[in-house]
Amino acid sequence: MAFSLEPLLILLGLCASVTTMLSSEAQPLRVGFYSDTCPDAESIVSTVINGAVSSDPNMAAILLRLHFHDCFVEGCDGSILIENDEKSEKNAFGHQGVRGFDVIERAKAQLEATCPGVVSCADIVALAARDAVFLANGPSYRVATGRRDGLVSNVSLADDMPDVSDSIFQLKAKFRNKGLSDKDLVLLSAAHTIGTTACFFMTRRLYNFMPGGGSDPSISPEFLPVLQSRCPKNGDVNIRLAMDEGSEREFDKHILQNIRQGFAVLESDARLADDDNTRSVIDSYFDPMFGASFESEFVDSIVKMGHIGVKTGSLGEIRRKCSSFN
Repeated sequence: MAFSLEPLLILLGLCASVTTMLSSEAQPLRVGFYSDTCPDAESIVSTVINGAVSSDPNMAAILLRLHFHDCFVEGCDGSILIENDEKSEKNAFGHQGVRGFDVIERAKAQLEATCPGVVSCADIVALAARDAVFLANGPSYRVATGRRDGLVSNVSLADDMPDVSDSIFQLKAKFRNKGLSDKDLVLLSAAHTIGTTACFFMTRRLYNFMPGGGSDPSISPEFLPVLQSRCPKNGDVNIRLAMDEGSEREFDKHILQNIRQGFAVLESDARLADDDNTRSVIDSYFDPMFGASFESEFVDSIVKMGHIGVKTGSLGEIRRKCSSFN
């Protein structure tokens, strides 16, 4: 019986196609991804971020928040940066107050002048967050790069963003849907140790938390009049206040102490004390004998978050301008 090579060749061809597809679409992120193609990429980003934070110290918190909001919708792919029309993701209710787009665009412009078409906007956002944490006296850490920019940006896709008024059960579910644990929820929420929020997000908690009015009972009686004086009823909702009372410019675990003592500013932060699991995570950073390292575990969580839904290989694109698709 004659043996035909045709089926074998077809099988080998299919295997080769699958191998090519896997290598092009499932490449892992790695530290130093641009070492050959754009060796100055990370230093260019760092220079821009240093300048931005020097001009506005609040920019460190703004850029850290931008990274979180980008990763929680469509993965860490720069989808939040797009400005195409009113349907753009950045217009979602859950993204209210998110800023820093101009800083990312400045870094992108410099990178395009040096290494056109090489460095993704998604990677710039991740690198900017790293530099922002360090400039706020937080831990330094390495960022694996190689993300590509997504091709979708739609306001409806941000419907499941964590919200300031979510219960602890809703918060835990939203984080788990992204592959993040209860510990990650605590640590990433603790990023509120730097930056400010608007009274707009405080109105319900201070004046209409319970049926018939009233404030959130988890607020310390000592702290409640302080918050109400800063955000008076029917006052200017655009007034801003620190999210970490007493330590808003330093990246540290102080906010977790505030949560333990009823001094949390944001409702969602206060909810971390409502659950046995999340409360035990908070307490672990204050054990005098066997306390965990907040800084090193925060790094683990933000690095983990930075891998959510990344596009690599042939997926997505490298935008020429972060605010628009190519």
